[in-house]
Amino acid sequence: MNINATLWIQWIPFAILAWVTAQFIWPVIAKALDERAAKIADGLAAADRAKSELASANKAVEAQLAQTRTESTKLLGDAEKRAAAIVEEAKKRAEDEAAKILAQAKADADQQVARAREALREQVAVLAVKGAEAILHKEVNAGVHAELLTRLKQEL
Repeated sequence: MNINATLWIQWIPFAILAWVTAQFIWPVIAKALDERAAKIADGLAAADRAKSELASANKAVEAQLAQTRTESTKLLGDAEKRAAAIVEEAKKRAEDEAAKILAQAKADADQQVARAREALREQVAVLAVKGAEAILHKEVNAGVHAELLTRLKQEL
């Protein structure tokens, strides 16, 4: 057999194989490659969208955190003011109560002093009467009277 004829005979199945591949196999492979490229492109686009959404979500979270910090600072300030007001109100009530208690104690002390004075007056009157009786029962003598007056002073 001639080498040229062999080449032509081998070339025919190669051409048929190339034509079959180009007609039936290559479009399927190209389609699969295109679908794979489209999936990759979609995945990259989704990743970019997710990245931008993450950045916007981070910004929103930071803004919310800043707002929360501001609100919590404001609430803490309000609570401190309210606590100070409560403390001042309690101090005022305590001072008012102390003043009432002091006034009541002073009134009680004044009443006790008045009662003590009245009791003392009664005792002095009784002693004066006793002294007068003792002086009148005995004879009038300056030494005896002085002694009775001294005893009266000691009893007072």
